[in-house]
Amino acid sequence: MDRLAVIGAGIMGTRIVRHFLNAGWQVALVDPSAEARDAARAVLGDAACMVVEVGDLGPDWDATRLVIEAVPELLDLKRRVLADLEARFAPQTILASNTSGLASADLTRDLRHPDRFVIAHFFNPADLVPAVELVPGPATRAEVMRDTADLLARSGKMPAVLKADVPGFIANRLQHALMRECFHLIDQGVADAETIDLVTRWSVGVRLALTGPMLQRDLNGLDTHLRIAEYLYPDLDARQTPPDLLARKVAAGELGRKSGRGFYDWDAARQAQAAATERMLPEVIRLARAADSTEDN
Repeated sequence: MDRLAVIGAGIMGTRIVRHFLNAGWQVALVDPSAEARDAARAVLGDAACMVVEVGDLGPDWDATRLVIEAVPELLDLKRRVLADLEARFAPQTILASNTSGLASADLTRDLRHPDRFVIAHFFNPADLVPAVELVPGPATRAEVMRDTADLLARSGKMPAVLKADVPGFIANRLQHALMRECFHLIDQGVADAETIDLVTRWSVGVRLALTGPMLQRDLNGLDTHLRIAEYLYPDLDARQTPPDLLARKVAAGELGRKSGRGFYDWDAARQAQAAATERMLPEVIRLARAADSTEDN
């Protein structure tokens, strides 16, 4: 049986664990906080998962093939945890970080064996979203990347192997480029948040889920894209700092779902809608996979 340890019982760590449990792996979820461990148990229910402190892992876990660090996105904390994991687990264990964008060179600075490190960036909800970005560090061995991709693929994930580490990897670069233009359109009075969401969901969004941006451009015609790009690029927002609208929202405590208000009011009805949307994700993913299968045939 495949065996995996996840460090950090927050939202990401718990959902990563759920994915591997569903895939039939033996999994240990490790966190020093009793409160966090109790919260994770409540989410995982009766699943056959160890939820423990790292000291409670027995010696039979020393040679675990893969350990995923999923602690909060704080560089010093992640570096301390990775150093502890390097000392705790056998040399053949792959050490993976679920960072959303911290540089691999910074994360591995204090490691004695950075060649076994890889970034494995899961997306929330990690038990449902298929893709995982795999990013090498400066010293990562090719076989570590290959073995990690193989392990993830056998669990049912779709590993996206990057050739180099860049800030934000792929997904966050695309997401922030899109959001920069969204904030700009609101600032300029072109549209409100609801209208931007409508256009994105029901034009770009429905196509991207089935094709991705590059295949979509092939379908649309690269000559057409070039002609539009020639007149549109100069007018796109190119600011180098976060938008004022975003800063004002955060300063006012309007953080979105977690605070009860962001661009939308998060009342009971909207919370229920968000939960229903998550329940529909497997069907969206099934349709996207079906589109891939049709294309292959």
